[in-house]
Amino acid sequence: MTVYEEIEVPVAGGALAALRWPATDPGAPTVVALHGITANALSWGPVARLLAGRVTLVAPDLRGRAGSSRLPGPYGIATHTDDIAALTEALSLDRVVLAGHSMGAFVAALAAVRHPGRFGPLLLVDGGIGFPAPTHLTPDELMTAVIGPAMDRLSMTFPDRAAYRAFWQAHPAFAGAWSDEVDAYIQRDLTGEEPALRSTCRIEAIRTDGVGLFDAEVLTAVRKLPVEATLLWAARGLMDEEQGLYDESRLAAADLGGTRVEPVAVKDVNHYTVLTGERGGREIADRLVAYARG
Repeated sequence: MTVYEEIEVPVAGGALAALRWPATDPGAPTVVALHGITANALSWGPVARLLAGRVTLVAPDLRGRAGSSRLPGPYGIATHTDDIAALTEALSLDRVVLAGHSMGAFVAALAAVRHPGRFGPLLLVDGGIGFPAPTHLTPDELMTAVIGPAMDRLSMTFPDRAAYRAFWQAHPAFAGAWSDEVDAYIQRDLTGEEPALRSTCRIEAIRTDGVGLFDAEVLTAVRKLPVEATLLWAARGLMDEEQGLYDESRLAAADLGGTRVEPVAVKDVNHYTVLTGERGGREIADRLVAYARG
């Protein structure tokens, strides 16, 4: 695995934890990458390796997760955008390339809208393009529809790290796609003591953020972008099912023609492996380098 540094930057209510993978050349540009709703910064570990030192990568643990789990509320997508703006200011990053996976893509899009001039091009990875919520669902039912079994995991305990590894290895999305990097990523999520290890994710943060994905300001952000963006969408879904979050018909319904978003399909990956697998990770890494050097 590629060596990274652990850093902290001041944000409202405390310090935001982040990981930084330095470029080979200290003068190389920096990109900032945001993880999904129940993930953490180490989900970007495979991309960091595939960047091969061409740029510096900074990935925060978003508020309410992993190293940032102690940060208090209020939570929500807008709060994350303010945290990311504070991160880039603390690191003296100007018009930085911003990437986001899943929920992180929605945060990236809204950050570009709420803080114009601070961010450069966006790379949205299987997220950022939303659809109105079904009106008949309660907030908890909506959360189940959005992230399914991931929500159940947050209230579970595990006797040891091997049990948590086995839990994730049984996930259909990682069948044949397990690696030491994926293992490091999921282990970063654990806290507590054996035999009652649990996720670092604060359930209040996850629920607030998940429901917030359907806020009008979040849903319309991609239509107001002040910068260019690429959407890399995975052909397969969260459980490695054939139907992904996006497909040609859903993107047609989203009517992106009048936006600054270019959709690009990534074949043979699912919602997770588009980020953690070799094919998806390389596509992301190469596009980040091109954006950063452009």
